[in-house]
Amino acid sequence: MSPEDRVLHARMAAHTLHSKYDSKDLTAPARRAFLERFEKEVDPEGLLPVAERQRRAGHARKAHFTKLALASARAQA
Repeated sequence: MSPEDRVLHARMAAHTLHSKYDSKDLTAPARRAFLERFEKEVDPEGLLPVAERQRRAGHARKAHFTKLALASARAQA
């Protein structure tokens, strides 16, 4: 199969998948794991109260995206 055919088959499969399921449902497990990563980063032993762990995880997530934005800005410069 040529690379062009593979692209078309993959595109067709993606459209078929998204015609049958809600995209948010398909990606929910990945989003959950991504967000849990930050909670584990700030409280690896699970000792903090839930609200404090979530607050700190929110800041860790913002720091992560700020780091990505800085790297992007440097790459574009």
